[in-house]
Amino acid sequence: VQLVESGGGLVQDGGSLRLSCATFGFTFDDYAIGWFRQVPGKEREGVSCISGSDGVIYYTDSVKGRFTISADNAKNIVYLQMNNLKPEDTGVYYCAAEFVSCNYFGYAPFGSWGQGTQVTVSS
Repeated sequence: VQLVESGGGLVQDGGSLRLSCATFGFTFDDYAIGWFRQVPGKEREGVSCISGSDGVIYYTDSVKGRFTISADNAKNIVYLQMNNLKPEDTGVYYCAAEFVSCNYFGYAPFGSWGQGTQVTVSS
């Protein structure tokens, strides 16, 4: 299982970015792909999740209405469209995979991780 994130960058408050998570070595239909973010000095936060097995989608409250997660099954890529970005969205964003439903997001540990991509939102 391998995951590669891309699409991070520097944007101004209110801007948009689209993160991509390319997946290799497994069948997306059986897995959940989660997006997490890490800020130095703070706990890693689960941001969003999409289940290949049952179609469950999850967003943490702070991003609802601004972020959209989607999957291109043919390309094995999961996207996180981030609109109306705020400085508090700044962090390193990781995608991760686990053989589980997103109904367990935040409870079940994710075992396979990408290298992360930096998102910086300036005020």
